[in-house]
Amino acid sequence: MTARPAAIRTDHSNPFAHNTIKVRLPAIVREMLRLNPDLSGEVETALELLARSLETDGPIPLHADPVWAMATAAHAGETWQDAQWFFAETYFYRLIADAVWWQSARRDPFVPHKLEEITGKAMRATLSIAFELTPEDYRARLIDRLLRALWGNRIDLSLKEVARHGAHGDDDDLLVDDRPSAADLLLNQRGGEVHVIADNTGTELAMDWLLIDTLLESDGEQEPAAEQVIVHVKAHPTFVSDATRDDALTLLAELGGRGTITRGFGPVAAAVAERLQHALMEGRLVVREDPFWNSPSFLFEMPEALHDFFSGASLVIQKGDANYRRSVGDALWDPAASFQEATAFFPAPLLALRTLKSDSILGLPAGLAEALAVEDPLWRVNGRKAVIQLGGRRD
Repeated sequence: MTARPAAIRTDHSNPFAHNTIKVRLPAIVREMLRLNPDLSGEVETALELLARSLETDGPIPLHADPVWAMATAAHAGETWQDAQWFFAETYFYRLIADAVWWQSARRDPFVPHKLEEITGKAMRATLSIAFELTPEDYRARLIDRLLRALWGNRIDLSLKEVARHGAHGDDDDLLVDDRPSAADLLLNQRGGEVHVIADNTGTELAMDWLLIDTLLESDGEQEPAAEQVIVHVKAHPTFVSDATRDDALTLLAELGGRGTITRGFGPVAAAVAERLQHALMEGRLVVREDPFWNSPSFLFEMPEALHDFFSGASLVIQKGDANYRRSVGDALWDPAASFQEATAFFPAPLLALRTLKSDSILGLPAGLAEALAVEDPLWRVNGRKAVIQLGGRRD
């Protein structure tokens, strides 16, 4: 395999990463303050100082938490606008969690954003279309649900420009489509263990629940594609809309009409939620939070215990842009380099469902990246293009 390139940095070598640190993240802090007017003066001051430090290229502070102490020590002396981007961005959200006393108060400052989506029209309409257009054939249903789980990524609250393009994409927007291979892999190994590394809550997570319901669904006399599904979520709020365990279970309750936020989403959604609740009680569905998904570590740096945990999976479905960045080292690869080779370290088949919202990309046909750059200079970051790529261990 070609040597792994260096990770993207926040200096002027990458305009999108630089703008994220200097402009987008401080704007997220101030929007969060506007939507949480009951935060104490102490919390407001801490968050405003964080925003100003990013804007003025202040030094990145050290941290007392054991994991973050090691990470920040490794980046000692760096400033916000001259650091490894993945480290800086994940650490920014950890500092927000600290400022709002997440560890003790469990205050999610992004709840107003999340509630806006759950109560909005887009999620209800997207669910309605998904139910209406459900294929009868089981393999076709798996392929359909994978596509809907992909385009759910377009409803991403940290990039509102992306959200304006809706929850579905044109065929030309899907640059790589390995769904048939993934469906065949699942059906050739029925009854296995499937992992879903979740990304956003709201509409996207609702589409994930539909996919998971299908994975656990018995196909007539045949075994389901998965005997057990394990959903991996964030240990604390991050990237504005990423799902925590509370988000996952709250949304499931809302789909079932048992929540306190909405009046439910109709009888079909309620039936899906009821099946998933039974699966939770029976252990066929597990929602698992892990601080690794909030950490600055790349997937090839995962702890041995997590590596061993994934090794028995028939498939791991990885959702979203940040998880894609984590899997490929957040680096600027040759776009035609092999995604499978770049992720061959992973101990199970790995299916990436990703709309592009940053510069890292692999596995494209030769010449396609150059053609896309002429057509749309922002194609790598504006969320209009997507990939479904199968990598990881291939027996």
